[in-house]
Amino acid sequence: MIDDKNFTRTFICIEFPDSVIKEIARIQEVLSRKKFTGKMTELGNLHLTLKFLGEIDVELLGKVKERLKGIKFHSFEAKLGELGTFMSYGKPKIVWVKLYGDGIWTLQKMIDSALEDLFKKEERFMSHITIARVKHVKDSGNFIDYVKNIGTKEVKFSVDGFKIKSSVLERLRPIYKDIAVY
Repeated sequence: MIDDKNFTRTFICIEFPDSVIKEIARIQEVLSRKKFTGKMTELGNLHLTLKFLGEIDVELLGKVKERLKGIKFHSFEAKLGELGTFMSYGKPKIVWVKLYGDGIWTLQKMIDSALEDLFKKEERFMSHITIARVKHVKDSGNFIDYVKNIGTKEVKFSVDGFKIKSSVLERLRPIYKDIAVY
């Protein structure tokens, strides 16, 4: 039997400046005009997951922290893109905003390479921010079209670091805490 207290749900991510948070808040407000059952991602929890590590123990976390110290990259520019949905059984489940920037892909590959003998490489990495989780919507097609037609302002921002964060899944929302900053 595994003692859950010795394991931490962990991921590596990029966080955003206020300009991005402000635009996502605006997008969420527009999205909320369309009826659906679900939940908006809390503004304080917005991030781009570069790699999800899952439930890991302290020893493995120590190895991850040490390996990530070796990653050197130049800051790069990223920008918000269009909106879309991830589907499950023909129904929208996640509403996302795409992120553009070659540096995102480069950084993600550097992280994968640094951890390649500890974790499986990402097979389907997509640079996106989850802005809402959908439980139910009456007219899926209409909802998907509505999402696609929400315009985003072209918000550009500089990425000069990344974080390891822990995630504790509470009943109302996940609680994220910084473990290490790079």
